[in-house]
Amino acid sequence: MSIPDMLPGPEREKRSLRRQGIYLLPNSFTLAALFAGFYAVVQAMNHNFEYAAIAIFVAMILDGMDGRVARLTHSQSAFGAEFDSLSDMVSFGVAPALVMYEWQLRGLGKLGWMVAFIYCASAALRLARFNTMIGVVDKRWFIGLPSPAAAALVAGLVWNSLDYGFDTLPHLNWLALVFTAFAGLSMVTNVRFWSFKEIHLRRKVPFFALLVLVLGFLLLVASPPLVLFGFFVCYGLSGYVGALLRRFKHRRAAQA
Repeated sequence: MSIPDMLPGPEREKRSLRRQGIYLLPNSFTLAALFAGFYAVVQAMNHNFEYAAIAIFVAMILDGMDGRVARLTHSQSAFGAEFDSLSDMVSFGVAPALVMYEWQLRGLGKLGWMVAFIYCASAALRLARFNTMIGVVDKRWFIGLPSPAAAALVAGLVWNSLDYGFDTLPHLNWLALVFTAFAGLSMVTNVRFWSFKEIHLRRKVPFFALLVLVLGFLLLVASPPLVLFGFFVCYGLSGYVGALLRRFKHRRAAQA
């Protein structure tokens, strides 16, 4: 028996990690997403809220790429999964809560920071639940609103309000409060949201799908904040609409 095999379990795992190292490419994307989240926090503290909101969307893009890069390069690892969760907590939990608090919720006093904390705590609970349910639930669905989508709701409201000059509207702080509470509580509900994992880019699609893609690209170029915000608002409502439709079908089936 070799010396590493004689070591206790934790020591043997540490020696193994030092010998194997980590995969650089996917973890580089995760590190970049973490930096974008930290940058959003810094810009919020400096009251550059538009830059902070854009940084959260950049973190969301980078977060979506690290997992795909890991699968394409066959470089998935337990370290990468844990690192990704910690990065998500900063980028989609702490950063959006702080941005929204500094932007509109600070003026609401205790209620403002309480709702900001509800969002932050909900993001932590959502990530913890997601990690414990991997391989248990249907991959076609997310249980609860994904934390990047919740962050997009919060950051999208900030970005659009500043980009289109809506930040001077009366009672905007209460709208921000409702959006933050909705995004936070949606992360910890049992409502199902489509995961988009059924979409396979290697499969053939109708020619009409390419035209829809071109139209979506043109709309995104014409007004990125409005199109992105509109998409995530629809996505955030889709889970509740689907739940109501399923309940209505079950009720009709029971009556029949």
